[in-house]
Amino acid sequence: MAFMEKPPAGKVLLDDTVPLTAQIEASQSLHSHTEYIIRVQRGVSTENSWQIVRRYSDFDLLNNSLQISTLSLPLPPKKLIGNMEREFIAERQKGLQAYLDVITTHHILSNCELVKKFLDPNSYSVNYTEIALQHVSMFFRSEPKWEVVEPLKDIGWRIRKKYFLMKIKNQPKERLVLSWADLGPDKYLSDRDLQYAVKLLSSCSHPYIYKITFATANESSALVIRPFSEKGTLKDLIYKAKPKDPFLKKYCNPKKIQGLELQQIKTYGRQILEVLKFLHEKGFPYGHLHSANVMLDGDTCKLLDLENSLLGLPSFYRSYFSQFRKINTLEGVDVHCFGHLLYEMTYGRPPDTIPVESFPPAPSVFVVSVLESILTCEALKNGMPTVSRLLQMPLFSDVLLTNSEKPQFKIPTKLKEALKISKECIEKRLTEEQKLIHQHRRLTRAQSHHGSEEEKKKRKILARKKSKRSANESGEEHSAKYSNSNNSGSGASSPLTSPSSPTPPSTAGASSIPPAPPPPPLPPAAPPPGSEVSTEVPPARPEVSASRGALLSSIQNFQKGTLKKIQTLRLQRSQDQLRPPVTPGFNSLSPSCAAPPACSSCSSPLPGFSTALPELLCPAGMSTLVFTWLQELCSPATASGVQQLLYS
Repeated sequence: MAFMEKPPAGKVLLDDTVPLTAQIEASQSLHSHTEYIIRVQRGVSTENSWQIVRRYSDFDLLNNSLQISTLSLPLPPKKLIGNMEREFIAERQKGLQAYLDVITTHHILSNCELVKKFLDPNSYSVNYTEIALQHVSMFFRSEPKWEVVEPLKDIGWRIRKKYFLMKIKNQPKERLVLSWADLGPDKYLSDRDLQYAVKLLSSCSHPYIYKITFATANESSALVIRPFSEKGTLKDLIYKAKPKDPFLKKYCNPKKIQGLELQQIKTYGRQILEVLKFLHEKGFPYGHLHSANVMLDGDTCKLLDLENSLLGLPSFYRSYFSQFRKINTLEGVDVHCFGHLLYEMTYGRPPDTIPVESFPPAPSVFVVSVLESILTCEALKNGMPTVSRLLQMPLFSDVLLTNSEKPQFKIPTKLKEALKISKECIEKRLTEEQKLIHQHRRLTRAQSHHGSEEEKKKRKILARKKSKRSANESGEEHSAKYSNSNNSGSGASSPLTSPSSPTPPSTAGASSIPPAPPPPPLPPAAPPPGSEVSTEVPPARPEVSASRGALLSSIQNFQKGTLKKIQTLRLQRSQDQLRPPVTPGFNSLSPSCAAPPACSSCSSPLPGFSTALPELLCPAGMSTLVFTWLQELCSPATASGVQQLLYS
């Protein structure tokens, strides 16, 4: 078959349902007109963005093309005189931005080819109508019994799917519709499995699935032929539209909004749920339920476009359910789409926002009950109910189905396994997209909260408190350092630790002291050279008496700068003058004593005393001697004796 042998050129696996956002960044005035520089972004990633340049005349041309929708769009009016003034350009830029916001957030307008080409000319430069005609012509070479009656221009919402009204040459009164579609981003079947699965669709027989007359596919597109219904789809019934009219004209702005009767809602809803249950049990992925994909045949609803999931085409409601991470399976997608369809059947229009906060009055409370289980915020957070659960709800459980046709749809085991893998891949891409959207939403909320006036005030208050706290801590730390430096400067030479066992004094150089020396640095508590350090653990000392504490305190606070300068006089001293005075509690000393005096209370020798004092001591020399004694004292009794000696 020629159609199967030659794929078309220009195939782009792009998800057309990903929303485009547009922001006017600047304007530049040329000689006779003004150009607006627009930043366009696909999805939530700032990396997937580009710039376009548009004039007001481009906006006006787009707006004229969109008038077929009969929507009142907020395009700023034309101005012939004074349109180059700075104030006018700034005001017009605001109006054009508002216009862009409307057409990019409207569900139908944002997906139409006119808006896509305006915002993304590089991705939508291909004329898909011509490509479709080429493929249809190649198909007719191998299948001469078919003949094109007329193209059905823009009757669908997809950019890469085109429709033609057909007839069979030997049956000129019978009308059929041919649909040609390019492959989409969710095509995960191999070319061989795809061709086999598409051909298998014509063998599917179900009372609520619309019959396929012929279907074929190649490695880049597919072609399906079905009977044409003058009655149209369920969406045509709701909007009172003609099936052959363009999609924008039929559904953007209906003249009369009116829902279906309760019995129609119950019957059509039950039939659609039954066919969804059948497909789920067969393991056949669908995910493309909406009112324009449900054909009416008398009082029976029949599902259309089963081939969409095989071709990898994105769903009509993808921009809705991709916002909610709990809708992460094709079964959940079908249930969510059924909620949209039920709302449309009930109220005659699609919901304004998803999730739905409150529902208008409905023909039955049972209708609202089903809608609440699918479209409310709580339902979207917790997950979709199953089709079996919906069939058990009061709205559908009492509906009697009169059609007795037995469903038949045999799927080989190998193909069923391939369909399962394809379904998992479709769900994986959906989950990854939902994760990115969720992260972007959290980041946007955080930035919005961080930039709010209330949050700015809180940050200022916290900064002030932190500054005061750090200043207080800095002051306290500075005071502590200053106090420590004073203490270390005044008492660094005063050892407060327990003294070790006394060592024998050295007699070298102890016979003379130079007259009036300057106050020497306080000596460390170390034994003189040549002495041996005792390794014995000193015994525990008794509590320091009050008198010794006073002495230590006075020594610690001693400042040599407060001493008065004096002159030391050398005196001719007799042997009697060299004798130290007798101190109570001590034995009398004589110049001829060979051993140092002993304590009268403990009989321990008093170190630091020689057999004779060489000369009278000045205050500086006395202080040096006091510190030497303190380093060598061994008991409070000895310290008391030294204290009495100092003041005698």
